[in-house]
Amino acid sequence: MQRLDTYSTPPHWHPGATAAVRTVWFCLGSPLLAARWLPGSAWRVALLRAFGALIGKGCRIKPGLRVQFPWRLEVGEHCWLGEHAWFDNLAPVKMGHRVCVSQGAYLCTGNHDFRSPGFEQRLAGITVEDDVWIAARAVLAPGTVVGAGAVICLAAVVHGAVPACAIMRGNPAVVVGQRGQTAATPTTLPGAQSCG
Repeated sequence: MQRLDTYSTPPHWHPGATAAVRTVWFCLGSPLLAARWLPGSAWRVALLRAFGALIGKGCRIKPGLRVQFPWRLEVGEHCWLGEHAWFDNLAPVKMGHRVCVSQGAYLCTGNHDFRSPGFEQRLAGITVEDDVWIAARAVLAPGTVVGAGAVICLAAVVHGAVPACAIMRGNPAVVVGQRGQTAATPTTLPGAQSCG
């Protein structure tokens, strides 16, 4: 069993920003980003950028978004980040272009070794390639790589490599189909993934 009374943060891990920056983010930046009473997307993009996030043009960010460490977040162009999505990015999260992360999705980059009494922290980044849809309440585990054009269905729990254009459903998620080319993502778009 884990010995939480003796747990300590691994000495090799660092949150990636100074104590002052982290304090301002947690006391001011994070609550503003998540505020439901403040409409608008452009200022949320600017806020994340001010704290070190790399956010491409044309992104839409909904109220309620949570980001643990914006300086470990990279988002491509024309992405949508939905209400109450949570980027728990103790390790880097990188997303390509035209990615939709729907309401309540959880991207988790850290867990613990429950087999060890030391309950050691285990971290691994998440990569989401172009043209992916992560549906509402889906969960991406540490180390997940989602191939271009894939769909992670409602409340799916994903770990590991997701093939390009795969449709993943369930807990644990399995491939249940292949995404076909649609009128919404014609191959004439520069850089668009073709799944047809």
